[in-house]
Amino acid sequence: MNIIKTTSELSQFCDYAYNFDYITVDTEFLRERTYYPKLCLIQLAIPGDQENSAVLIDPLEGNLDLSPLYKIFLDSDIVKVFHAARQDLEIFFHDKNIIPSPLFDTQLAAMVCGFGEQVGYETLVRSICKVNLDKSSRFTDWSLRPLSNNQQQYALADVTHLRQIYEYLREELRRNERESWLEEELNILKNPETYITRPNEAWRRIKSRSNSSKFLGIVARLAEFRETYAQKNNIPRNRVLKDDALMELASLKPKSFDDLNRSRLLLRDARKGKIAKGILDSVKAAEDLKFEQVNYATKVPKSLNGNSALSDLLRVLLKAKSEELGVAAKLIANSSDLDSIASGERTVPALSGWRHQIFGREALELCDGKVGLVLQGKNITTIKI
Repeated sequence: MNIIKTTSELSQFCDYAYNFDYITVDTEFLRERTYYPKLCLIQLAIPGDQENSAVLIDPLEGNLDLSPLYKIFLDSDIVKVFHAARQDLEIFFHDKNIIPSPLFDTQLAAMVCGFGEQVGYETLVRSICKVNLDKSSRFTDWSLRPLSNNQQQYALADVTHLRQIYEYLREELRRNERESWLEEELNILKNPETYITRPNEAWRRIKSRSNSSKFLGIVARLAEFRETYAQKNNIPRNRVLKDDALMELASLKPKSFDDLNRSRLLLRDARKGKIAKGILDSVKAAEDLKFEQVNYATKVPKSLNGNSALSDLLRVLLKAKSEELGVAAKLIANSSDLDSIASGERTVPALSGWRHQIFGREALELCDGKVGLVLQGKNITTIKI
């Protein structure tokens, strides 16, 4: 088994990789105890089935400089192929502010090619490569050394079969003229903002049942403190303050350490020290704001007053288009998009780009009463009214 542990070994493999037009990449990492993922292993493979065509890179042993790999990541002549790339790319972005380009994500490509929603790697290996993967090492601690032979085989399989999957999906996209569809989706992965969580916007990921300005103002301040503390100390945000505890505190509005002890959901470590002080300071800061300064409620999606029956019709249209074109429905539009369209919103992703071409245009015509839905044989289609 070829495990690279030195910079010279990595340079040698990368020099060889420049002879090919793509390279498959995967990582193994841990983040259960940290805010940022801890890179434990990198897997690479180049076209071919020779013994040295796939390698493991061990960043935990020796004094390994990943610069030769990062140079390949920025080479415009070599496509970097991942499956479900987002978390892998996050690692490299936070390490060296690098996003590999050009990029190909087989999960996104599979969704465009009709393999279903968020299709897993194992499913693609079984469907395209006709192989069943050994997943016995799926829940392993990749930070422990030495790696067993089973762990090494498992890790390599994540990039060796990826070569055949990439070549198959690449041709499917070309055959169906959907390469531009995938490029639109990849733009999200190429955007650095995808991997940046700004503390002052952290509140947006919290689901609140209330649109009260004062309540959301406290939620926003608490979420900002939690994110800042978690990032600075590199610990998971839920180790600082869980969402349900944060919502409880926004209702309790604690003003003292004694008030914090009234919380049923607050972690023990959050009832004292810097976290407790941060909570109290955040609540006070939110309550000190004047009413006109608390504008968080205006940023929360307003309750949709659209026609629920129209939403249902849009769901029928979406399902029909998804089945007709062999594209995962959620890649075209999600339930929130459909409800927004039914309520009159016209800036949702489903109404732009390739989505507008295959769904959005007829969705708007359906909303405007210009088309209706009919059953023709076993298929749902639209007719002009």
